[in-house]
Parts: sequence; C-alpha cells; structure tokens
Amino acid sequence: MEDAALLCPENGPGLVFTVDFITPVVDEPEAFGAIAAANAISDVYAMGGEPMVALAVCGFPDDKLSKDVLTRIFRGGRDKAAEAGCAIVGGHTVLDPELKYGLAVIGTVDPARALLQTRARAGDRLVLTKPIGTGIAAQAIKSRELAPADIARVIALMSMLNREAKNAALACGAHAATDVTGFGLLGHLHNLASASGLAARVRASAVPVLDFARGFASQGLVPGGTKRNLAWVTPNTKFAPALADHEKLILCDAQTSGGLLIAVPKEREAELIADLERRGTPAAASIGELVAGPAGEMELSR
Repeated sequence: MEDAALLCPENGPGLVFTVDFITPVVDEPEAFGAIAAANAISDVYAMGGEPMVALAVCGFPDDKLSKDVLTRIFRGGRDKAAEAGCAIVGGHTVLDPELKYGLAVIGTVDPARALLQTRARAGDRLVLTKPIGTGIAAQAIKSRELAPADIARVIALMSMLNREAKNAALACGAHAATDVTGFGLLGHLHNLASASGLAARVRASAVPVLDFARGFASQGLVPGGTKRNLAWVTPNTKFAPALADHEKLILCDAQTSGGLLIAVPKEREAELIADLERRGTPAAASIGELVAGPAGEMELSR
C-alpha cells in the first residue's frame, strides 16, 4: 500500500525507492519535465523521506518531435530535481510512439519516523496540502478550453514540490501520509485507510478544489481515469444524497503531482495547519478523520 519501497539496512539510514513517469499534461516541454519530476519525487516525500539521487526514464517518438523538445524536457526535470536537492545522474531513453518522462528516485528516511500508511490511527485528522482538480485541468488544456491564467496556475501547482508539506508533517508528529495522484483523493484515502485497518469520514465541502474544475465537471468534461476512479471507490463509499454526480467525480479526479494527504493526531491538527500556512503550501485543509470501522470504508458528508 505504500507510495514507495522502504529498505532498512543494518547500518545507516533507511532508503526509499520509487519510480514514476507520465505522459504530457501540458504543452510546454520544460514545464512537463518539471511536473513529471515533482510527481516522481513526491512519493519520497509521502514516505517522510528526503530525495537524494534519480535516474531519468523516457520514451520518445523521434519521428514526431525534435531532439530539442527532448533536451527541454530533460532540462525542466533536472532543474526541478535540483530544487529538491536531488541529482539526476543518468537514465534510459527508448524509442516510443507516445512521449513519456519521469524519474526513478532514491531517498533517505528515518524508519522510525517514516509516514507509513499502516501507521495511521483512529481519531487522526486528515489534512490536504493542495487543491484537487488538476486532472480535469489537464483535460481542459488538451481541449484548448482553459484560460492562459488558469494554465499558468495549474502548472505552478503541479510543479510545486511537497517538501514543505512533508517537513510540516514530520514536525507535527503525523502518523501517516500519501500523495494524491492517479487514484484521486478518495482512491488514495481508501488505500491509506485500508492499510491501517480503519474507516474514514470526509466533509466534501471542506475539500479545496480549483474553482474552474467544478464547471468543467458539471459539463461532464473529466478524464476517463477520473470516471474509473469513481467506479472503483463507489462500492466502499457512502455518499451523502445531496452530493451531485459531478461533485463525486471531482473527489475522484485523477491528479498529477497532487498534494499530501496527512493523518495527524487530533491534538496536533491545529499546529500542523498553522505550520503549513507558514510554509506556504497551496492548501492546509482539514477535510475529515479516520475512525474505527471496516477497513477502507469511506463516508462522504455534505
């Protein structure tokens, strides 16, 4: 259930291993490279770790795109990894009819403080550090329906590292965390709750959402992955009757480089939120709690 593999050698710190690569979600090559790198590195942060070194992974259609595009993607990824203090020291590129780019990352972590999904406890509050809706935004970008200012906002959001969110979680004694990516908010919450043998309650109105995402979702303009996510979690979710279908889709929107979903002791929730606000994370929203109940079951109130 974890976001990355954890290796605990007899000597030295724990090591965190992960790999993630994506197809383009924006048109600008440097931005795509930065987003893909931030997305891959996020798995290390979700474990409470610090990225050290990475290898690039790329599938490139050289019959469709120039080598300059490849250079620019690599540059965007290199610079974002450098911002995280993570050196890209090599990698592997193959010919592929569909462009893909990402990183295999190694980081360090103190195993005793790792934010393992199995460590959440009943009563923990759930705090989210980025608004959701980037999957819907990526679909709108592909359809040329998103305004330039909103595109810039989404790029900045997806490019932002989850380092400060991780640091705040560790400083406030959080028990567990996961990053919200392809399975959507409810999919990743289901995994976290299942791993810890707990149920979850979420207040839908407390979840931060990109403002334009609601309009697109109400028109049915959502990615296929978002629809599949909703179908996947529905058997384990009790939705409030007042929740409209498009609101359910937003809660399941397939994110790229989303925020951390942090399980923190109730008595330290306010401390965590204040710390996240000081650190400037895009959101610091208390959206629900973990409770005793059937593992992975979720209840969504209005």
